[in-house]
Amino acid sequence: MKKILLSLVLMMTLLNCNSIKNIGSPTNIKQAATLLSSLNSNSTEKEISSLFNLLDINKDATIGNTEAIGAIEENFNVLDTDNNFSINLTELKGLLALLE
Repeated sequence: MKKILLSLVLMMTLLNCNSIKNIGSPTNIKQAATLLSSLNSNSTEKEISSLFNLLDINKDATIGNTEAIGAIEENFNVLDTDNNFSINLTELKGLLALLE
């Protein structure tokens, strides 16, 4: 159920286009969107790391709000546990808890 919900949120966000705020190449966006929509409660930290690398376009070791898409953008404030307006890899791994 959560996978379906995340997929719907992702599709609605991508259709809105406000989540694709100059975050990089269309290939990266498509790969990130595909990976994000495939995440479920059985997903691994390796998959989260791959997603992180696709979204961290400026390679500053964080995902800013302009780099976030889909469920990450929708849950940005929840994932940003230190409230520094960016998500590091450890915080993004918190996405796994949201999928359980």
